Parts: sequence; C-alpha cells; structure tokens
Amino acid sequence: MLGAIFPVFNKEESRNVSFQKEPHGGNCVGFDLRAYRWAQVMMFTIKEINEDQSLLPNISLGYAIYDSCASPTNTLRAALTLVSRREETKSAAECNPPISAVIAESGSSQSAAAAGALGPFGVPMVSYFSTCACLSDKIKYPTFFRTIPSDYHQAKALASLVRRFGWSWIGAIQADNDYGRNGIMLFTEEVKKFGVCIAFIGTVLRTYPRSKILDVVEMIKRSTVRVILAFVPEGDLYPLMQELVMQNITGIQWIASEAWITAARPSTIEIFRSFGGAIGFATRKMAMPKLKDFLVNIDPLPVQGDPFVRDFWETMVSDRLKSVNFVNSYGETVFFDENGDPPASYDIINWQLRDREIPEAVCTEMCPSGSRKAQIKGKPTCCFDCIPCADGTIANTTGATDCIPCPLEYWSNKAKDQCIPKDIEFLSYHEGMGIALTVVSLSGVCLAFATIVVFFNFKNTPIVKANNSELSCLLLFSLLLCFLCPLTFIGEPTVWSCMLRHTVFGITFALCISCVLGKTIVVVTAFRATLPNNNMARKFGPMQQRIIVCSCTTVQIFICLLWLTLNPPFPDRIFKQSDKTIILECNTGSETAFYAVLGYIGILSAVCLVLAFLARKLPDNFNEAKFISFSMLIFCAVWLTFIPAYVSSPGKYTVAVEIFAILSSTFGLLFCIFAPKCYIILIKPEKNTRNNVMGKLVTKRL
Repeated sequence: MLGAIFPVFNKEESRNVSFQKEPHGGNCVGFDLRAYRWAQVMMFTIKEINEDQSLLPNISLGYAIYDSCASPTNTLRAALTLVSRREETKSAAECNPPISAVIAESGSSQSAAAAGALGPFGVPMVSYFSTCACLSDKIKYPTFFRTIPSDYHQAKALASLVRRFGWSWIGAIQADNDYGRNGIMLFTEEVKKFGVCIAFIGTVLRTYPRSKILDVVEMIKRSTVRVILAFVPEGDLYPLMQELVMQNITGIQWIASEAWITAARPSTIEIFRSFGGAIGFATRKMAMPKLKDFLVNIDPLPVQGDPFVRDFWETMVSDRLKSVNFVNSYGETVFFDENGDPPASYDIINWQLRDREIPEAVCTEMCPSGSRKAQIKGKPTCCFDCIPCADGTIANTTGATDCIPCPLEYWSNKAKDQCIPKDIEFLSYHEGMGIALTVVSLSGVCLAFATIVVFFNFKNTPIVKANNSELSCLLLFSLLLCFLCPLTFIGEPTVWSCMLRHTVFGITFALCISCVLGKTIVVVTAFRATLPNNNMARKFGPMQQRIIVCSCTTVQIFICLLWLTLNPPFPDRIFKQSDKTIILECNTGSETAFYAVLGYIGILSAVCLVLAFLARKLPDNFNEAKFISFSMLIFCAVWLTFIPAYVSSPGKYTVAVEIFAILSSTFGLLFCIFAPKCYIILIKPEKNTRNNVMGKLVTKRL
C-alpha cells in the first residue's frame, strides 16, 4: 500500500474534503486484507492528527492511497502518479494542494523503487515496514525515513542468538529481493566473526515456479544442517512452507526474521508440524487508543468518504462461512474445510514424556581436548578433521585450532590436554646402575684398604722392602682415593659436587700415576746400579722419589685450580637429548681444562709405559717393571676407549661410562701391581725370602 499526505490550510474546509478511491497501480489478484488493514490504520492516524488542534493549528491533512499489490513496478508507477497528479475541483482555477510526504511501503524492494524515484524531487517518504539496511544509504535515498529498525540491528541480534545456542553449521533461505539478499549478507558477515559456517543459501519468491521451490527443498534434504535461518517475508516463504509440510520434512530448528515470526498465515497446526519451535525477533507492538472503536464502527454500507469499505464487505460476506470456527456444547470444535466438510475425529494414544531439546547444528563435532582442527580442502571452515596434538604440545580446550607447545621444562601427558613436568634424569643411588657402581666402588675401597693392611703387617718381609714400602703405601692410598672418587659422580649434581668430582678425579689419578712413575724409576735405577761404575741408585734416593711424586701431582693441582678459577664445572640441565626427560649433569665449564686434566694423566701414563718397557729385561724375580708395563697398557686402553664412549653416551650413561673407566683403570693398577706380591705374602710365604727375591740378580753378578 502506498499513500500520499497533503495539507489543507482551511480547518473548516478540511472537514468536508471528499476522498475518492484511486485506480490500481496495476492488476491485483483478489482483495488484500492486510493492505486494507494498513489503509484503515493510516486513515485513523490522519483523522487523529486532524482532530488534535495542538499538532497542526489551522492545518489538516488529506491523503490519497494506492494499492501497489506488493510490486516494485506498481509502487514506482503509483509514486510518480502521486507527485504529479492534480485533481479536478469545483473551481477550475483551484489546484490540488502539493504532496507533503509519501507513506510507503511494506516491502523493502518496493520502498527502494519509490524512494529512488522520489529522492531527486525532494519528496519525503516514510516506510512503516521496510527494514532493508540498504535503505539507510542517504546518497541513494536521501529523503527516505522509516518507523521500523534497520535489518542491520536484526542481523546482529540473530547472529548473537546463533552464538548463544552454540550453532556453527546452519543453512539460510533468502527472498529474491532487497530485503532477503541484504539481510542474509549482513547476517553472514556477523556470524563469520563467531566462526559460524553457512552450509547453503536457498532463494525463494512468491512468484517462483514450483520447480524452483522443489530445488530448495532438495537442498535442505541433502544437507546435514539442523538449523535454518529464513530471512524471507511471509508471502514469499509460504510456498516453501507448504512444500516442506507436504514432504513431511521435520526436525529442523527454524530461525525467523521479523517479517514472518508473528505472521498469522503460517500459524496453523499444519504448518506447525514442520516449523514448530521457530525462534526469531519481532518488532515492538503497542495498543493504539481509539483504533478499536474506529474499526468496529465502520459502516458496511457504501460510504462516500471511505472508498475501501465496499471491497472489504464484499469479500467478508463471501468468506463468512469459511471462517466459522466455534466450540459446541459437547466441547467439539466445529468448522468447515475448503471442501465444506467437517473434520474427522480420532483419539491418538502416545505414551511418551519428552521435553524438546535444543538441536545441535554443527558440521563436525568439536574436537576433544588433546586434538586440533585440521581444515578439509574445499569445505567450509566448520567442516574439519580432528588431529591429535604432537608430542610436547597440548590442547586443553575443545575445538582448539592449534596445539600449544609446553614450556621447556614440561611435556604433554598421554591425553595431550595437560603439560606435566618432565622426568628428571640423573645417576642416583636408588636405581640399579647407581647401586651396582656404588657396590663395585666400595669393593675396590675394601680391597685397597686390605692391601694396605697386608703391606703394613708384612712391612719387614723381603718382598715388601724390595718394592719400596713408602711408595707402595702412597700408591695404595691414592688407589683407595680413586675408588672413592666415583661416589662423587653419583647423585643429583650440585655446584660443589660438580667441582669436586672432576678435580678430585684429576688430582687422585695424577698422584696415583706419579707414584707408579716413581716405582718405575726406582726399578730402572736399581737395575742400573748393578752395572760397574754406576752410582745412579745413590743419587735417586727417597728424597728424589718424593720430589718426583710431589712435583708431578702439583702440576695437576695447578691445572685444576686454574680450571676452578676461570671456568669451573657447574650443574646443568640438558633438554636436547630426550624430549620427555630433563638430564641433570655436570657441565665441565671449560672443555679445554677437562681435556687438559685427562691429557696430563695420559702423558704421565705414557712415560710410565715407556720406562717400564725399557726395563723389561730385568731379572725375573725382581722384575716389577713387567707388572707396571701391563698395568699401564690396561690403563691407557681404558682411557683411549673412554673418550668416544663418553662423547656418544646419552644422559646418565655418560656419567656411568666415566665411572666405569675410573674403576676399570684403578682395578687394573691394583691387581697388576699388588696382586702378585699379595699372592707371595699370603699364599706362598716360602718364596718371601731375600735369596728368592734377589736370586737372579745374584746369579747375574757371579
């Protein structure tokens, strides 16, 4: 419906203004009751304005009304007619008052057509039901106004509704006009902000052939969506409603725009089967005082001042029986269908108690915690695969798009939904390897101490005296310290244990090898002393032996002091070797200092080995050099294989390799040098005589 308002400046004259029904802007089929209702409300409103002298003193409003039949073409034709018409009056010289405003239209497409045409003429246009946000463009529609909110706000409200219920996979139906297309466009822009996907967009219109409506129905049937938004006026949606009911398509949650959520025609039991539970927003309504009295006092007889009454009553008399609907004294509803038949009556028994639940509307169920979304190529963002998080990453919420890396000191649990502290790994006293190495180390301590006791108790025997008891006891003491040294490598590394383990190891082994070097020199000088005119033995007495041992050990002490001063060892955490564990170890601080300590021990060992090899032709009974030579071969072999094994061993096994090298070389020295002597002292005491010890030496002199 489209109407024009114009002023009449004589108040008395305004009461006698006659209104004449205008010709249709086009050919309408049947009588539009809704258009009649809106026309009556418009006339009532103008009547109220004219009767209130405080609003427009000495001015009353007249109007002309056209029925556009909801057609944009008819609306445009009627609008142009209104702004250009001139009515014949009693005085040929009197012109029709100018148009003040146009009241139109209910449809957004019709309003857009009229507003675009009226804008250049500066004629205001006020719409009472056009909600398309496109009409807010003041460049295209400078004189357009409306008394209903824009669809911009409705789209935001509908998007918030979808978000509130957690729907992320929905369908959409739009009308093939400005109202539908712009409404769905605005809604789509809003829901994309919330991660909602539109599975399909179907288009309908009241003038579409049934084949196009069936295409939309098939689209709905093929889709997996359970929630559909219909941004469609009631008249355009009704053909689709009928088709869905006919095909018994149910189980869909419908979201309605304001154009049909409160409409009367879809509110039937038949339509409710498919559209029951629909939800949407409606424009605010309020009662209009005196409107009811105005409507009920309309005279069914033709009235000159109201050209619409004739059409109204002609339609109502013919439809009277069709609208009969009442409850008789038996409590039964009486009405007639389109064929004039009464309804059939049956009782249906259904034992069921079930509340209606809010349907789920997702393409893919939310990924559980511990997994992330992986987009499927060629599908909307709401359709995805769920991939478990990689090791070391977690997703502690459902529907995560990315897995979060755990902090450096944490690792993911089996469910990949929580970061847990990594296992701390170090060689401890409580695990099997630590216990075994501790037992072996303490066994070596016991053997070294037992050997010291044996040598102390048999210190006056020839074999002990012949082997330089002072150096032997010092060597045994250093071997005892070497056996104790691995105990500093076991346990959680601390600042003091890291500094102690490497320095104690370097100094005790330097002392040990220095003693072996002293014994080797004693053997060589003793043999040389048997040669004519050789007084070497006199020059290499106990004092010189002590000097050799002290000086060689002092060099190692100096290296260790520099190491501790410049870049000492410190406890460190290693994350690279194992993802699930943190390896606690002692960082050497200075690799150069560490290998300098090992290198110095190696130099002392090499010198001992060379001297012992040179003394290999000494008399057998007195030849301690061959035992020293054999012990040095073992010592050098152990430490040469230690370096590659130390570098390649992971985690706590690095410490175990170092302890094994210390114990192996220490046991080699203890057994090779002292086992033969203890055997003679304890098992073969008859050989522990001066003659036996010096036998071959005496033979050689003779």
